[in-house]
Amino acid sequence: MAWRPAGPGPYVAAALATIALVATTVFGGDDNAGFLNGRQLRLMAPAAPGGGWDQTSREMQAALRTEAGRTEVYNVAGAGGTIGLSQFVRHEGDPTQLMVMGLVMIGAIESNDSPVGLDRTKPLARLTTDYEVIVVPADSPVKSMTDLAGRMKSNLGAVSWAGGSAGGIEQILAGLVAEAVGADPAGVNYVAHSGGGEALSTLLSGRATAGVSGVSELEGQIKAGTIRAIAVSSPQRLPALPDVPTLKEQQVDVELANWRGVVAPPGIDADDERQLEDLLVRMTRTPAWQETLQRRGWIDATLTGPQFEQYIADERRTVTDVLKKMGLT
Repeated sequence: MAWRPAGPGPYVAAALATIALVATTVFGGDDNAGFLNGRQLRLMAPAAPGGGWDQTSREMQAALRTEAGRTEVYNVAGAGGTIGLSQFVRHEGDPTQLMVMGLVMIGAIESNDSPVGLDRTKPLARLTTDYEVIVVPADSPVKSMTDLAGRMKSNLGAVSWAGGSAGGIEQILAGLVAEAVGADPAGVNYVAHSGGGEALSTLLSGRATAGVSGVSELEGQIKAGTIRAIAVSSPQRLPALPDVPTLKEQQVDVELANWRGVVAPPGIDADDERQLEDLLVRMTRTPAWQETLQRRGWIDATLTGPQFEQYIADERRTVTDVLKKMGLT
């Protein structure tokens, strides 16, 4: 009678179990990514590299690795995300395509009179909120928000602001600050850019008096001493910038938060929508994403389903009203 092995020994069995565990961890497992049928997720950042949407996309890429395997991130810059949006909706019915978006895109759609709106997408989840910081070059004579407000009262047009896309949160903040100091929001001298890196270059070149962007986008430059932060748009001082006073502390009665979320293309079926939402919620609970929130100074604001869709509708009404006051719509 021929000899046959009874089965794998304990060391072989342990090795096989380890391989199976690694495969599940790296590729997401059947339960996590089954609806993808082995396909790779592609995540559009509808802005130039370096900005908040790009940062969010790449942090998602890392946090999704254990849930869905490797995710591809690519950039489509321009017009506050509306160029990317117009390309994104062409992926109708494809659940492997996702796009990061947020308050900035809502403003850009309105101010640019975009032919494609967010109603052409399927909202999946709001992920984070972030606050804005107002900065000046390190050698600027402007030392505080009080100094900047004084200049705005004296000659609003002489104070130029460098920030993100037209109609975005940075321009909205500049208009609200102007209104709060008694100036006409429509007269704000705002220089729009497609990404945070370009706005920073304009500021450092001396072509702008002040710059405004998300705290997470400018924190490194602030701590390096290249630029000086003079105010944040939060209700209280932020842990990431504890020495920087709020606008309200400096008698400028303005508070404004940014937020970022994810949408899918139109036409995905209800089951794919549910599984994508579940995937994103699981991502927000991973250690990698929790570390991202702490490191970036982002605030968890997870919201999905009909509640997120209603939130977008409410934000659109609010933003449209502000932009009308600024003469941008």
